[in-house]
Amino acid sequence: MDAVPLSTPDPGQLVDLDRAHVWHPYASAVDPLPVYPVVGAQGTRLELADGRELVDGMSSWWAAIHGYRHPVLDRAMHEQVDRFAHVMFGGLTHRPAVELADLLVRITPAPLTRVFFSDSGSVAVEVALKMALQYWQGRGEPTRQRVVTVRGGYHGDTAGAMSVCDPVTGMHGLFRDYLPRQLFADRPRPRYDEEVRDTDLDPVATLLRDHPGEVAAVIIEPIVQGAGGMRFYAPEYLRRLRALCDEYGTLLIADEIATGFGRTGRLWGSDHAGVVPDIFCVGKALTGGYLSMAATLCTDEVAEGICATPGGVFMHGPTFMGNPLAAAVAHASVELLLSADWSSRVAAVSAGLTEGLAAARELPQVAEVRVLGAIGVIELREPVDLRRMQAAIVDRGAWVRPFGRLVYAMPPYVSTAADLQVVTAAMVGAVAACG
Repeated sequence: MDAVPLSTPDPGQLVDLDRAHVWHPYASAVDPLPVYPVVGAQGTRLELADGRELVDGMSSWWAAIHGYRHPVLDRAMHEQVDRFAHVMFGGLTHRPAVELADLLVRITPAPLTRVFFSDSGSVAVEVALKMALQYWQGRGEPTRQRVVTVRGGYHGDTAGAMSVCDPVTGMHGLFRDYLPRQLFADRPRPRYDEEVRDTDLDPVATLLRDHPGEVAAVIIEPIVQGAGGMRFYAPEYLRRLRALCDEYGTLLIADEIATGFGRTGRLWGSDHAGVVPDIFCVGKALTGGYLSMAATLCTDEVAEGICATPGGVFMHGPTFMGNPLAAAVAHASVELLLSADWSSRVAAVSAGLTEGLAAARELPQVAEVRVLGAIGVIELREPVDLRRMQAAIVDRGAWVRPFGRLVYAMPPYVSTAADLQVVTAAMVGAVAACG
C-alpha cells in the first residue's frame, strides 16, 4: 500500500474529505447536510474557516456552559496531562476521580452516596437501568425486568437507553423490534406553570398496578423533556411520581444529563420538585464541554442490593471509566460553576431569551414560544427545513441546531446580553425567512 502523504488540507479540501469519509450524527452518509469547519473557539464565539464568527447558542449540545477556552479549565487539563492522561480504573484509583466523586455526592440530593463513572450520558443511562435490574436480582425478585417511563422522553442512543425513549415519536422507531419492550405512560400533561389534576398520573399508576413484580424502575427527565420535544412540565407531577414509586415499591431514576448543572434555573431539575431519586444520571455539562464523561449515582440501599447478587459485583466496566483528564476538568468545571453566581447568570440568560424570542409569537408559523432557565424554544407548526434554516441562522451570525419542529437555544451561561440578542435575532429572523 502506498504511503499516505501527511498534509494539512485547506478549508475546501477539508469539507471534501469530510463529505467523502465522515459520518455526522443524525445525518445521511450519501446526501449529507452542509457542515461548517471550525478553526477556533473562544468564550461564546466560534470561528469558521471562512473567517465568519458565530455566537454559540448551543453550548456544543448543552455541554460548554462556561464557553470555550476558559483559563481555569484549560489549566486543569494541562496540569493533569503533565502527570498522566489515563490509567485503567479496575484495581487502580487516582485523585481526580476520587475528588470528583466526593464533590458530586456533596452537591446531589442526599442520600445519593455511590458514584459510577462512564464515558457518555447514554452509557450513564445504561448503567442506571442495569443497576435497577441487578438491584432486584439481589433482593430476590428477578422477574422485575421492565421499566416504566413516559412518552416524549429521550435518554440516549444505545440499546437500553433507546428502549426507554418514545417508541412512536422518538428517533428510534427503526429499532423497536430489537429493543426490550418497556411500559409507556402518556407524556406529562401539565405545563410547568399549570396545576396537576388528580387524574394526571393515573396512566403511570395503572402501569405500576397492572404489572406487579415486573417493574424494576421508573425513569424520567426531571421537569424538561429534552430532545423529545423541549417540553417543560409541572414540578408537582414529579413529586407525585416519586410518591407513586414509593407506594408501589419501585425505584426512581432521574436522568439529569441535560437538566443538571443549572440549565433549568435550579442546580438539578429534581430540585424544582424537591425530589430525591434512587438513581441519578449526570453528563453533558459535567466537564464543561471539554471531554466526554458521565456518572451514575445511587443510594447505599441500591448499592447493597446490587452487591447481594452472586459474585457481589456490578457487571459493568468501561475502558475509559474515571479517565483522569476528564475527571480533573470536570472537578474544575463544577467548582467553577459553584464558585460563581451561576443562578444569577442563568436568570440573566433566561431574561435575554425571553425578551429576544418574544417577537416570534407574532409569526403565523409559530405554535409556541417558551423559556425555562437557560433554555429558549420556538416551536413551529410544521417541521423545519434544516438545510435552509441552518444556513439562515448562520448567515445571521449565530449557531443553533434546529430539529423536528423546534428552533431552540441553550447558550453558555457566560453569554452577554449582546450575545443573546444575536442568537435570538438569528432564530426569529430565520424562522420568519424560512416560514
